[in-house]
Amino acid sequence: MLDKAGIAKRIAKEVQDGYYVNLGIGIPTLVANYVRNDIEVEFQSENGVLGMGPFPFEGEEDPDVINAGKQTITTLPGASFFDSAMSFSMIRGKHVDLTILGAMEVAENGDIANWKIPGRMVKGMGGAMDLVASAENIIVAMMHTNKRGESKLLKTCSLPLTGVNCVKKIVTNLAVMEITEEGFKLLERAPGVSVEDIKNATDGTLIVEGDVPEMQL
Repeated sequence: MLDKAGIAKRIAKEVQDGYYVNLGIGIPTLVANYVRNDIEVEFQSENGVLGMGPFPFEGEEDPDVINAGKQTITTLPGASFFDSAMSFSMIRGKHVDLTILGAMEVAENGDIANWKIPGRMVKGMGGAMDLVASAENIIVAMMHTNKRGESKLLKTCSLPLTGVNCVKKIVTNLAVMEITEEGFKLLERAPGVSVEDIKNATDGTLIVEGDVPEMQL
């Protein structure tokens, strides 16, 4: 089973040379720490940063340099800062190759709910709705179940939707799956996790074809 860093490390393997990547709040922000050193990747944050680097070491934080989740970050040589209008022009104009988001629920048809739980106060939807409406390649980073042990991978989302039929792949602490017309297709198992464990933790339709390999991190 993976921890949050392990999920980010596995997703980092999906990042390819030359990609422009948007990292959502939560687990996705960790992905920048694990991208291979032999490829060039530009990380974009919708609050107006292009060229984000790993998180700073303790004592080296700059409170004026933050990501969309208000976490302090580093920037790489050549990084740039700009306003929200420019940032969302990049997103809506489909200039981002890969979007990595967290989620509270994902449905087997690719619907995602990640911005609001009814009855709880939220500051706003952030950039998630623009990202899921514009991005052609969306990977979700999430825990497979909630704190009550209930599946977050469902036949139909119960929370307000952020986007419809948009998620392509999901990496959880238990598995890697892709969205197909038939449901969640199991691609990889986390270390020490069995196919039966994943079946028991998935409420949506889970498709298992042949032997499912263990993740290589």
